[in-house]
Amino acid sequence: MNGPTPDPLDPDSELHPEVATDLITLPDTPLTDAAIQLLKPVVSLSVFNHSIRTYLFARLVAARRELAAGHDYDDELLFTACAMHDIGVASDGPHIQRFEVEGADRAAAFLVGHGRSAADADEVWQAIALHTSSGIAERRGPLCLLVREGVALDFGGPIGNAYADALSDEQADTVHAAYPRLDMVRSLTDAIVAHAAKSPKNGPRYTLPGELLRERQTYGRTRLEHDCGSSRWDD
Repeated sequence: MNGPTPDPLDPDSELHPEVATDLITLPDTPLTDAAIQLLKPVVSLSVFNHSIRTYLFARLVAARRELAAGHDYDDELLFTACAMHDIGVASDGPHIQRFEVEGADRAAAFLVGHGRSAADADEVWQAIALHTSSGIAERRGPLCLLVREGVALDFGGPIGNAYADALSDEQADTVHAAYPRLDMVRSLTDAIVAHAAKSPKNGPRYTLPGELLRERQTYGRTRLEHDCGSSRWDD
């Protein structure tokens, strides 16, 4: 008799090859394909991989919270929000405001341009604009929470550890094999700092980009980079 089908989103499931494949399978729709095609040429591979891992980890958080795709959240919107949450640092962007807001604007315009409603675009806008706002994103609905916690899991603890047990070490190894880290923390910090340095509007004081810029200029290294050196992923 066959046993129960392993759940790739359950951190206690043994990762047979087919389960591992399910864990890293991305949604395959015209919208999600278009998001990847837009993102991949304009960010570093390190930032791209971080964005995809954020989605994969966000799904694990959703499973831990017993949130179901199609009922509690829209998987296309979750993928788009996660994939594009750092597109504000893209090489082809206008670079005239905070990277979180710039990315949120770009993602919202992308969604409307691909036929999604203004309400859907606004939901993604909030998730991206608030993904660096601890204590706020978690209270603005499932999409905001999942994006924020997906990002937190990929940082391995320094920006939040509420759902560390949603991701087993075996699951993490599978995801990292498919989407390697490639010195993500340094790469992303470099991009945020470079973006913030272009205009005072891009890095206001006491915002994440503003503080990363100030710490780099003052100390040569940000506290985030220091803290991530002893994180779950050691980067």
